[in-house]
Amino acid sequence: MELARRGPVQAVGWAGAAAWAAVFPLASAVPNQIVWGTLAAPAYAVAALLRLALPRRIAARAAAGAALLGAVLVPLVLLSLSGRRQSEVIVVERSADLLVHTGVPYLPHPVLASDYNPYLPMMTLFGLPRAILGNADPVSLLLGDARLWFAAAFLGCLLACGRLLRRGPSGCSLWLPLAALTASPLIALALTVGGVDLPLIGVCCLALALAANGRAVPAGLVLAFACTLKWTAWPALPVAALLLWRLYGRRPAARAAGTALLASAAVILPLALTHARVMSEQVVRFPLGLTAVPTPAGSPLPGRVLAGLGPAGHVLSLALLCLGGLAVTWWLLLRPPPGAVAACDRLAAGLTVAFALAPAGRFGYLALPAVLVLWPRLAAGRRRWLIRPSEPSEPSEPSESFEAAVRQAEPSPSRLRRAAR
Repeated sequence: MELARRGPVQAVGWAGAAAWAAVFPLASAVPNQIVWGTLAAPAYAVAALLRLALPRRIAARAAAGAALLGAVLVPLVLLSLSGRRQSEVIVVERSADLLVHTGVPYLPHPVLASDYNPYLPMMTLFGLPRAILGNADPVSLLLGDARLWFAAAFLGCLLACGRLLRRGPSGCSLWLPLAALTASPLIALALTVGGVDLPLIGVCCLALALAANGRAVPAGLVLAFACTLKWTAWPALPVAALLLWRLYGRRPAARAAGTALLASAAVILPLALTHARVMSEQVVRFPLGLTAVPTPAGSPLPGRVLAGLGPAGHVLSLALLCLGGLAVTWWLLLRPPPGAVAACDRLAAGLTVAFALAPAGRFGYLALPAVLVLWPRLAAGRRRWLIRPSEPSEPSEPSESFEAAVRQAEPSPSRLRRAAR
């Protein structure tokens, strides 16, 4: 396995992760991030030592296991049992409680930023365990935590995606790359303190893998689930449709797109029609920074910096966002993706443009395009994704192939004369 053979490179990677995690207890003002950094930094250091000290056949797995334990499992359990979670987790769990008691997952008159629910209705599913179990005992605190279910959906979708992309006996080796990716700071921090975007990453990867395998209706259903979590997932729909059209023709592409649109409409339209003002205010205007209450997503990305300059800067950031979207769309139409890896690359490019130029954004959002680029390559294996896909060609006629084989096997007159001599 390629990942298991690069010992020094992996050791340097784990050491770099330890240095990155050690910054949080010193520089961060967020308590949950401080807890994560305090626990993750020594775990990554141990992983680096194990990768260098142990025999090669077990070093990679031992290092990934140590990092997974110290950077994900221990801090996640500790924060869950203490009831400490970030605002987005609170919003998801509250939306499920509102849905159970009022039938609507949105507060009618939000006042604070934490009162807004910028997610689409299906995100409420991840908060239902908390609404059902409550928080009366440690088991309920742990099993009701939405972060646990974010992680389960993320890992399950990536595993299913990997099995679709890696066929044959090598499919059993997905554990190591999945564990290493999950234990990396890219995922471990988000999974431990928040994780609301993780299901979206996994579902998009799975949808594109299904599309690459020609499973149009399952791909459409998975896309519908993604598109009813967050608006961020909607660019995956045209990417998957063009991938199906390129590989399998118009009908599978139309089936996938139609399934996704109909299923998404069945989930979103009932609430959109009955509570149009509330959904427009919280799901559309609030993420774009168009409400009186500013969104807490304030990382110094280009779009956020422009929006902070005033109304003109806000309009400019939206204009650049539209131009960037048009450029990615033109690239997608000009060169439709020939496979799952290329489709994930195009979706990652579009999302990177959107996150960088949106009036409100966080650096954590960039984990989504990063995983879209990394995981299909890790799952497919090095040799598979390096091979350039060839255009489908028409098979030769059986009769022509048979006649050519007969002509090659038939002895010529010169061969018969030489044999007679």
